Amino acid sequence: MPSLKTFRLRIRSVQSTQKITKAMKMVAAAKLRRAQEQATAARPYAEAMDNLMASLGASFKGGTGPRLLAGTGSDKVHLLIVATADRGLCGAFNSSIVREARRTIRALMAEGKTVKVLAVGRKGRDQLRRDFAGNIVETITDLGRPRLRYGDAQKVAARVMEMFEAGEFDVASVIFNRFKSAMTQIVTRQQLIPPPAPEAGAAATPAGGASYEFEPDEGEILADLLPRNLTVQIFRVLLENAASFYGSQMTAMDSATKNAGDMIKRLTLQMNRSRQASITKELIEIISGAEAV
Repeated sequence: MPSLKTFRLRIRSVQSTQKITKAMKMVAAAKLRRAQEQATAARPYAEAMDNLMASLGASFKGGTGPRLLAGTGSDKVHLLIVATADRGLCGAFNSSIVREARRTIRALMAEGKTVKVLAVGRKGRDQLRRDFAGNIVETITDLGRPRLRYGDAQKVAARVMEMFEAGEFDVASVIFNRFKSAMTQIVTRQQLIPPPAPEAGAAATPAGGASYEFEPDEGEILADLLPRNLTVQIFRVLLENAASFYGSQMTAMDSATKNAGDMIKRLTLQMNRSRQASITKELIEIISGAEAV
């Protein structure tokens, strides 16, 4: 059995870890509230833009409209934007996204498609390159420092636009975690280029055959609107991911703090038993020695 000194050192070590996890939980909880408010506020605008682009894309199918809206007419090359975090200690936040990315990559490759991966976040890159190192074309990191801003989304959107204009892919999708609650995040895959066709019977989506009037000029409006929509959708993804990250981290650190407390109780109990056994042994030796005299 370990000595009393060993037990004391282990208890102090766990107590130090508990202080760290408790502090991380409090920090994550403080940041979660702001991130949740931002993600919730961005949803209506992003969804309205997505519905508008989907409806416009349906009316321009067949290559008659801008390539960013109507697509290239092919789906041979897919760009998969895998949005994770740069840091860990957040439960299953990163691994759930990477798991869906792996499943999607294998499914597309099984269909004979070419898949390229744009990793947003170090954790996604580090996990994916074990199996798909050759598919990763670029990694974008250090977004949201010190605070997530619209410029971070513009950085990602600019790179995606550059690749699309160079003809490097036909279809672009993003995989991220949509925030539902501090304990629940939903892994979501959203197609960005071209916008997916509107769902049949969707109340918030105009009919595919809706007629649009452009003022002053169709080309001028779409030239500004389409890249802006891409940036808005990516910004929404980053906001949802930020809220999901802090929610998952808060939950993970809360569990870690409770587990540390349970471990301290077990170690304290074992130390007390060891001390009691040591005292009993010493008493027996003293009594035995006295009887021998």
